[in-house]
Amino acid sequence: MQDGHSKIYHRKKILVMFFICAMVMLGLFGRLLFLCINSSAHYSRMAQDLHERERSIKAARGKIVDRNGIVLADNKTVCTVSVIHNQVEDAEKVISILSRELGLSEEKVRKRVEKYSSMERVKSNVDKSVGDRIRAYDLPGVKVDEDYKRYYPFGTLASKVLGFTGGDNQGIIGLEVVYENSLKGESGTILTITDARGIEQEEKGERRVEPVNGKTLVTSLDLNIQAYATQLATQAMAAKEADSVQILAMNPKNGEIYACVNVPEFDLNHPYELPEETGEVTDEKLRQDLLNKMWRNSCINDTYEPGSTFKIITAAAGLEEGVITTKSTFHCPGFIVVDDRRIRCHKVTGHGSQDFTHCMMNSCNPALISVGLRLGIDTYYRYFEQFGLKQKTGIDLPGEAGTIMHRRENMGNVELATVAFGQSFQVTAVQLLTTAASLINGGTRITPHFGVRIEDADGNTIQTLSFPVQEGIISEETSATLRLILEKVVSEGSGKNGRVEGYQVGGKTATSQTLPRGSGKYISSFIGFAPADDPEVIAIAIVNHPKGIYYGGTVAAPIIRQLFENVLPYLGIKGYNEFTKR
Repeated sequence: MQDGHSKIYHRKKILVMFFICAMVMLGLFGRLLFLCINSSAHYSRMAQDLHERERSIKAARGKIVDRNGIVLADNKTVCTVSVIHNQVEDAEKVISILSRELGLSEEKVRKRVEKYSSMERVKSNVDKSVGDRIRAYDLPGVKVDEDYKRYYPFGTLASKVLGFTGGDNQGIIGLEVVYENSLKGESGTILTITDARGIEQEEKGERRVEPVNGKTLVTSLDLNIQAYATQLATQAMAAKEADSVQILAMNPKNGEIYACVNVPEFDLNHPYELPEETGEVTDEKLRQDLLNKMWRNSCINDTYEPGSTFKIITAAAGLEEGVITTKSTFHCPGFIVVDDRRIRCHKVTGHGSQDFTHCMMNSCNPALISVGLRLGIDTYYRYFEQFGLKQKTGIDLPGEAGTIMHRRENMGNVELATVAFGQSFQVTAVQLLTTAASLINGGTRITPHFGVRIEDADGNTIQTLSFPVQEGIISEETSATLRLILEKVVSEGSGKNGRVEGYQVGGKTATSQTLPRGSGKYISSFIGFAPADDPEVIAIAIVNHPKGIYYGGTVAAPIIRQLFENVLPYLGIKGYNEFTKR
């Protein structure tokens, strides 16, 4: 009886186990059916991925061209040489050839060849002729893929504007980084089929996803103006043994920059090479600091005390507010006392009595200080902000520095007096030139810029670049009066070395002392614009720490004169003759 119960128990147990197994098998079959029907494409792709090797195809970076279509930044075809360990048949032969052709040690190449990986890069940015020679050896397991390297046809020209790219062809500084999204393009891929051992199956060919090349950036730079301005800056630096020279030339009506020079420049094709006179630098931190200094665009990244060129701003505020006219009279005994401070004029014997036009012609400090005091701290500070000096210009280059100015609550009469003739605060060259341009163009605050439009490879415009403007920072009447005064500064006053035969030129000189006072180092500068009655070009020249004579009218004004003598006819800007004046 007990045996009967035992047999029944075992039969039930077997039936339960069978039922459970049947249910599990049914579930697995259902899951398999589901995967086959609904997820087959997904798992098919996964299986394919296991047998596909992907290699990137770099996109050609977009060109940067000047306003006339001359290429300033281009691409040079180079190669990337790689090895696939599982496909190499004669390792020693591969090591010997690659070492010789690529100029690498056998030890370095051996590490790459013997490394177990799907693909190992041996060297990139290889000259195309070398890549072609390696390809001709037809070495199994060696891949030579064509790539692009940035190339700058004019070497050092506009180096601190254009900028350069890194090893991955990505923008590092300058326009290259600002317009990265338009210039970079989209990489493509090469997909090859491999077997279980990772060996490519040549008979199955390859699939390619073609790259999308970058777009062309058309700039406002003019190659000829940039080259000539660079020549003038280089000559001035050598003649005056100066530390550096900057020149900016702009269209004052729309803010397009024709030239931006920072001498000394650097070689864009070798951006990590320090000047020979630097000598050998082994400390990496020091080396990087020196490179950063070499790459700096002083027109945009650095501030300085402008000196008497800033009297343009004080004059504009005084005229606009109505505290002075061109006929207002001032007396200069050679100094002025503000509170407890005696501030002298550059002419220690004084200018005597003179109207305001002559005050500007003579660059008289006490007269401009008096204008500032008539305006008062609150009103002057309001104009300082109204003219845009408290904000950055918004130029399309990275790292623009802001104006360093007294806080309103910290300004007293002495601070107001020094600011009025261009001392005790700092601005960038691009800020000063932009503000001056906005005051003499009729009162429209412009945004200085290099980018004009984005084009495709066929020259079709994809995007026209636009930049903010602010109208009415001063009246047309004040702007016209200011132009007349500044024309007198050049035709009869301290800026006479900026005169250009056949043209009316307006402008202002400056000679500022580098801090600390008494250092014996000066900055000579000159802002000029032409034609004076309807300006189409405005430019500034800054000579840092010239040796010997250092006055702005003597050192900097002739630079702008020579620039205008060539640029004005080149741009087709008409002058006047003895019968006809503009």
